[in-house]
Amino acid sequence: MAEQKLLLVDDDPVFVDVMARALEKRGFSVSRASNVDEAEALLQAQPFHKALVDLKMEGRSGLALIEAIQAQQPQCKVVMLTGYSSIATAVEAMRLGAYNYLCKPASLKDVLAAFDSPATSDVDVPENPPSVERVEWEHIQKVLAENDGNVSATARALGMHRRTLQRKLLKKPVRQ
Repeated sequence: MAEQKLLLVDDDPVFVDVMARALEKRGFSVSRASNVDEAEALLQAQPFHKALVDLKMEGRSGLALIEAIQAQQPQCKVVMLTGYSSIATAVEAMRLGAYNYLCKPASLKDVLAAFDSPATSDVDVPENPPSVERVEWEHIQKVLAENDGNVSATARALGMHRRTLQRKLLKKPVRQ
């Protein structure tokens, strides 16, 4: 099978780095963009088979990028990824041409599955999405595990002061 070209668009540099490396290990050629303008420039330069696009970024929304991709490269499968899930954004993303829709946090397995199976009319959007504090806590725990429990290394990876991280670790949010 020929190498698949994937456009990864998200303003979270840690997420982009981790996801890009994982996708590259699976044989994808990954081009990265941190906003819609950068992604549009990449779309002009080369064709893509797939695109993983964040909804909320600095500047224009990922929804605007779905329109641009559909206009320039209609064969490209777009998966919308967001931490701000709602039925309205899921419906709008699908209406604009997204192939599928995922709520953050999403694993590599979730992303690959989203490209392989189109969404049904039953978009999986939680009725009570987790709070921002809960999502942050889970992300910190994931990065902490990746750093084998080393608080200093985790703080560096997250770009925060070690003491701030220690305070956050003491405040486990209530499950929602």
